[in-house]
Amino acid sequence: MKRLCTISARAGSKGVRSKNTRLIAGKPLIAHSLYQARAAGLFDAIAVSSDSEQILAIARSYGATCLVRRPDALASDAAPKLPAIRHCLDEAERQLGLAFDILVDLDATSPLRLPEDIGAVVELVEKEPGANIITAAPARRSPYFNLVERRADGTVGLSKPPASPVFRRQDAPECFDMNASIYAWWAREFRADPAVFAARTRLYVMPEERSLDIDSELDFRLVEFLLESRAAAAAAAE
Repeated sequence: MKRLCTISARAGSKGVRSKNTRLIAGKPLIAHSLYQARAAGLFDAIAVSSDSEQILAIARSYGATCLVRRPDALASDAAPKLPAIRHCLDEAERQLGLAFDILVDLDATSPLRLPEDIGAVVELVEKEPGANIITAAPARRSPYFNLVERRADGTVGLSKPPASPVFRRQDAPECFDMNASIYAWWAREFRADPAVFAARTRLYVMPEERSLDIDSELDFRLVEFLLESRAAAAAAAE
């Protein structure tokens, strides 16, 4: 079983300027995902896709085994991520002369995951040939209880009205917030139809404290605080 880990990191960023190369808890942001991929000890190759030579150089110094120069057409603000992952898979297989069975993508802006999370996702996807895995955290808001939408006439109602009234959030159907931290596919199915949701999509649930994604300066500060707190707790335990 050949496994590839991909990490995609564009140069541009609207919410946090140059966030993939910015230092957070003492290392460039992308370095945290590279460390986790290596620490998982599961991958035959770790490929980083970027339109930035600086990002690719950082990736090389932190252990990436395959560097993929992303075409400009796949690196714009409007470009979706899945075609970039597909390009990275194709290029990694071409460069390395390998055909991968399992594809795992780590979002560079979600550095709070643990190597154990990656291992659990790989174990889950490999239990079911043809399946794919997404990660999420328990939702803070429920479309059945306190998540609302504004209608065309300006009135407001629940996003997903339940068949019978729900008086406590705990009684609503279980819902989750996708955290974009880890995605996993069987590579054959991904090549044929790159998609996040398919007939056999499964869920791996992560706690909220490992699910924050950096989209703003506030997110950056919160994630840095959590990373530094984790490092301090680990040092104190030694």
